[in-house]
Amino acid sequence: MIGALILVASVIGIIVYGWILFFTEWTILLLQLTGFVAVAAVLGILAWIGYTLATTPPPKPIEEIEKELEGELKELGEEVKEPPKESSSEKEG
Repeated sequence: MIGALILVASVIGIIVYGWILFFTEWTILLLQLTGFVAVAAVLGILAWIGYTLATTPPPKPIEEIEKELEGELKELGEEVKEPPKESSSEKEG
């Protein structure tokens, strides 16, 4: 139902846009508005990308990440080597 509504609204929008573009005295205003919205959208996206790049901290160096991973692997290896500790209820049973 929603898809059909979007389809109908889009087709009506195309027809109204074409009618205003070719059959009214609002042609220049419509083209100016369309151009402005298109340029503003592109520049807005570029501004968002620039803001994201400027405010995101740089990643850690690869060497630091490798050291952290090695440390974690050593810890995991030690945990696997240690036998599981028995709880007091298992000793009694």
